Amino acid sequence: MTTLTYTSIEDIEKFHETARRAFDSGKTQSIEFRKDQIAQIGWLLRDNEDRWREALRADLGRHPQENDLLEFVSIYTEVNMAYKEIEKWTKAHSIGFSVNWFPMHPKYKAEPKGVALIIAPFNFPLFLLLGPLTSAIAAGNAAVLKPSEQTPATSQLLAELLPKYLDNELYHVVNGGVPETTKVLELKWDHSMYTGNGRVGRIVAAAAAKHLTPLTLELGGKNPAVVDPKVDVKMAARRLLWGRFSNAGQICLCPEYVLVPAEFQDTLVEAFTEAYQRFYPEGPEKSDSFSRIVTTAHAARIKRMLDGTKGKIVLGGQADVDNRYVAPTVVRDVPVDDVLMGEEIFGPVLPIVPVKDVDEAIAVIRAKDHPLAVYVFSTDKKFQDKVFKSTKSGAAVANETVISAGVPGLPVGGVGPSGYGYYSGKQCFEQFSHYRVSLDNPGWVDTVAFGFRFPPYKPDYKKHIGSLTGALPPRPGQKSAMKVVKRWGLWVVFALVGASSALLMKSGRFAQLKAPAQA
Repeated sequence: MTTLTYTSIEDIEKFHETARRAFDSGKTQSIEFRKDQIAQIGWLLRDNEDRWREALRADLGRHPQENDLLEFVSIYTEVNMAYKEIEKWTKAHSIGFSVNWFPMHPKYKAEPKGVALIIAPFNFPLFLLLGPLTSAIAAGNAAVLKPSEQTPATSQLLAELLPKYLDNELYHVVNGGVPETTKVLELKWDHSMYTGNGRVGRIVAAAAAKHLTPLTLELGGKNPAVVDPKVDVKMAARRLLWGRFSNAGQICLCPEYVLVPAEFQDTLVEAFTEAYQRFYPEGPEKSDSFSRIVTTAHAARIKRMLDGTKGKIVLGGQADVDNRYVAPTVVRDVPVDDVLMGEEIFGPVLPIVPVKDVDEAIAVIRAKDHPLAVYVFSTDKKFQDKVFKSTKSGAAVANETVISAGVPGLPVGGVGPSGYGYYSGKQCFEQFSHYRVSLDNPGWVDTVAFGFRFPPYKPDYKKHIGSLTGALPPRPGQKSAMKVVKRWGLWVVFALVGASSALLMKSGRFAQLKAPAQA
């Protein structure tokens, strides 16, 4: 087990001050500098892939291919997107043409907020740091990273390698536990981003509020999956188990429970059993394709939940706390008030909750906090729409789980208790940016257009003020009438044009007009 070297409290303050001075020096204003740093994040990963795989294996027991799919691909995607799009993201944008305002050349432009704090959890210790860091750099910020102390091998390697690839003044790693995190939160940041659970999220939000620091939170939640009996059940079972058991269920986008009509539960369990045996032909405990729980404390927590469930365990159920192993587990006949339906499990346990119909499934979802994702397995678009339109979540995904976070260009974020803000792509760049507006108003405008704003005010100024807004939309109920008027207006114009043409033809003037064009 790797021993993690904690950052001293004094160094935390020094990192903060150094990053501030470096940002104030203006070196991040250069787009080329930002692109170089973004590229270096890619090479920080690529040059050391085997070392990262070893560290992630030690911390999470992950198979190398799972690391590649869930961590590396996501980071490389973020790096490539930011590198290619940064000029477009950072250029000044003009607003639409307006007679009143065009002389002032109104524009807005994304500018960096300053020094950012990024706190990541243990479940994706690379992607949830280096992904947001890529966006922070693209936006022109300095940044201090706080990895999880629960992944010591990965966090230690990050502290070793990051200074070798990125600017040592602008970007820093702080390792440590509660005292170090507390110190970090006491400092003033220009933007903070935290990914983790709601309990710590509230602590981070309270600390940010003291400095009025803008904040991005990604907090996960109880993500439901609603299964339509008319679906391809084998496909649904395969994708649900993959989504629940990848990274040993330690994914914020994992399906947390399945809602299925009671009469279809047996069929779904049979499909789960078949998929389970295909995933782990020699048993999950012997499989190198199944990860481990991050700590013994988390393993013990999940075991207590399994011990307390009123449902029936039909697959898995075994737990070896000392070895951080909890078997991939399916539990059927789980009541809505069960221990497995309370807090986020964040482990490889999939409860099946039988319901009467889709309406009851929707009621169960709506009785809980808004999740990070709602999953629906159905080929019936009306069924999908009914669930999605009746619920609220960060993502609404049909016939798939988890992978929406890896689609380039799609933002990832929650709503309400599952978080706010986004941590991927252009939307993450915008989290770390401030849109600064600009005007340049020439003196002659006061004479031609805007002199009415100066005292002394006169009665005829009122018409000028009204011209700034234009007419209001029609009252409700008058839209159709307005359309009819516009339509008749067009016909009148066409009629006048037609009549004029006829008169010209009749008088011979049309031919006279046309003759020079033929010469």
